[in-house]
Amino acid sequence: MGESVQAEVMMSFLVSEELSFRIPVELRYETSDPYAVRLTFHLPGDAPVTWTFGRELLVDGVAMPCGDGDVRIAPVDPEPLAEVLIRLQVGSDQALFRSSAAPLVAFLDRTDKLVPLGQEGALADFDAHLDEALDRILAEEQSAG
Repeated sequence: MGESVQAEVMMSFLVSEELSFRIPVELRYETSDPYAVRLTFHLPGDAPVTWTFGRELLVDGVAMPCGDGDVRIAPVDPEPLAEVLIRLQVGSDQALFRSSAAPLVAFLDRTDKLVPLGQEGALADFDAHLDEALDRILAEEQSAG
């Protein structure tokens, strides 16, 4: 599978403006998918949920609001590197997390030491993995529809 970087970050899961609770969230980066970060969380009574999104989105989101689709990341305050909001959304369902920026930056620093930003394409087998992933996604869509 290649090398990986993993971190467990305590984040606040924001249920509403009045209700939140802290949960461990796993961040994972693998050289076999060098453009992506995986975020896995487990709410009591539910199966673990994993979201995959671009590493660069997380890098940018620590410093400024970014993301147009299902994943949006933004600093909470204009103060640099204080706290970050991560919004994961599918239709009307969403999960909103608040995290200190420091452990996210530390995780991203470790990923950058493994594969520097901008050097992801230099991994020789990435195109083969991308083709396999696209084939798998297309097969799943065809069998579902």
